Amino acid sequence: MEKISERFLRYVAVDTQSDPESESQPSAAKELNLLKMLKDELNAMGVEASIDEWGYVMGTIPSNCGKDVPAIGFIAHADTAPDAPGDNIKPQIIENYDGSDIALKGVEGLFLKVSEFPELAQYKGQTIITTDGTTLLGADDKAGIAEIMTAVEYIMEHPEFKHGEIKIGFTPDEEIGRGVVKFDVSRFGAKYAYTLDGGQIGELEYENFNAAGASIRIQGRNVHPGTAKGKMKNAMLIGMELNSLLPVEQRPEYTSGYEGFFHLISFKGEVETANLAYIIRDHDMELFEKKKETIRRCVDFINEKYGEGTALLDLKHQYYNMRKEVEPHYHIIEKAVKAMEMEGIKPKIQPIRGGTDGANLSFMGLPCPNIFAGGHNFHGKMEYVPLESMEKASKVILNIISLFAE
Repeated sequence: MEKISERFLRYVAVDTQSDPESESQPSAAKELNLLKMLKDELNAMGVEASIDEWGYVMGTIPSNCGKDVPAIGFIAHADTAPDAPGDNIKPQIIENYDGSDIALKGVEGLFLKVSEFPELAQYKGQTIITTDGTTLLGADDKAGIAEIMTAVEYIMEHPEFKHGEIKIGFTPDEEIGRGVVKFDVSRFGAKYAYTLDGGQIGELEYENFNAAGASIRIQGRNVHPGTAKGKMKNAMLIGMELNSLLPVEQRPEYTSGYEGFFHLISFKGEVETANLAYIIRDHDMELFEKKKETIRRCVDFINEKYGEGTALLDLKHQYYNMRKEVEPHYHIIEKAVKAMEMEGIKPKIQPIRGGTDGANLSFMGLPCPNIFAGGHNFHGKMEYVPLESMEKASKVILNIISLFAE
């Protein structure tokens, strides 16, 4: 069998960054490079797998347990986030980590510091894979892909391992909120599924944010600064004013747990025009709707002050909290808990401060909680993943399969 570390490093070497500005699916053609590779690898293992026109890879391993057990799916996304560079990745492999700060050698003076990321301490003595400080790593969610593929390889090479029907799914565009828009749940054929898209070891999640995206275009007026009095409308300054109207305490850096936020993810502009992009999140539906109303009121205020049409809001739904769709099938959570405990892992059941493909899939009729993939500091240059966490996640997959086949 290929080592999970080798498999992971092969996958992160493929640039699969999705493009939020694109209307196609996949949003970036380069995502297909990895998705087609995964389909071919599944086929080479002896798994019947295909890729459709939208980039969805689906594979099936037939049951060999002779029992009537539900088909179980395992899903991960192939794209990486557009928040940091995603190509030419140069991973650093720190074996037998000594517990000290880690130099990210691609940028002089940049360190992964224990004082800033104290969870590093729990991985002393393990092997840690980091970025070199110039790109993201791609553990979100290529760690999940590597874990699933490693479990699949084990199953195919060990016919004595008893299991029901297993479904494998890999998706594009999860990072831009369109991961399963065209996913055919009935064709996939699983009764229950799990995404391998969580963070540190032990995480188990069946609650996530309600989510919306807001794009605001500011129309200013540019005239020569020498004659600007009473005439100029600086779109950048108006955009900054609009942002200042939103509650400071509801920014991501000041929230945790079930607390929602407004997150300014992009601000581009000149005097004439400016564009702001936000993501809006809250676990509670009533508070979520209030947040959407707040941003509408901020836009209205700007238009009242500077003239109608100064600010144009485009507010779009992204996904809802999957708790109400998963909780009636709580036995799938209990099996995941037991599967972790079988590996000596203490489960951490908590809300996702984000979203996964599983959120939308749950509303599409496929209850789909989220399991840890092992990574930390997703979407940025400080991203890292402990090798041992990936190895444990792959074993948890096998344990879940065994528990359903009992």
